Amino acid sequence: MEAQAIARYVRISPRKANRVMALIRGKSIEEARAILKFTPGRAPKLVEKVLNSAVANAVNNFELVEDDLYVAKAYADKGPVLKRYKVGSLGRVNPRKRYTSHLYIILQEKE
Repeated sequence: MEAQAIARYVRISPRKANRVMALIRGKSIEEARAILKFTPGRAPKLVEKVLNSAVANAVNNFELVEDDLYVAKAYADKGPVLKRYKVGSLGRVNPRKRYTSHLYIILQEKE
């Protein structure tokens, strides 16, 4: 049995999010939470919210025990890119890209 949670249109680049997702992939829930708690940056807080949501989905919707779960898959896909512009020198425009991502976490029971 597996449960999942998805956070869409999160304002962080997929590259930064995937770096954190790789740390928790294959780990138990307790271990993943401990890793996220002590990892610096903004991405671990966003990933932890998705992890907690996936655990809540597993417990409430599928009646699974939290201690028997592990992170089977964790990855971030590219979302839409927000294009912003900043004033440059001599009246020019400098484009800025603001990346978004979709965060996926899939939990499974230990066999």
